[in-house]
Amino acid sequence: MMKRARSGFTIVEVLVAVMILGVGVVALAGSSAMVTRMVGRGKIDTRAAQLATQQVEALRLIAYSTTPRCTALLSGGPQPTTNVTLSWNVAVTGTGRTLTVNASYATVAGTRTQTLTTYIEC
Repeated sequence: MMKRARSGFTIVEVLVAVMILGVGVVALAGSSAMVTRMVGRGKIDTRAAQLATQQVEALRLIAYSTTPRCTALLSGGPQPTTNVTLSWNVAVTGTGRTLTVNASYATVAGTRTQTLTTYIEC
């Protein structure tokens, strides 16, 4: 009697395929969690830089709106905003002012600070 050819997969082949698929799903889940954290961190980094830039421009406007220039420009802060705390320092540098704005915010690993420094001619 002749044997008929059987088509399909053996149980061992199915188990190996399920294991490979499981490893792939676990790796994908782990990397998607990391990507989500990175996107969240990028969001707060961008917000902090945006607020610090706005503060630099506001202080520049104050400096240029007085006569003589820079007389109303003073150090300040901390000024809390949404999840970000701003502080700034004004230092006399020759005929101008060096303005340093710090934007601090909390992360899982601790507090991070972004610093913007500019020079304003008086």
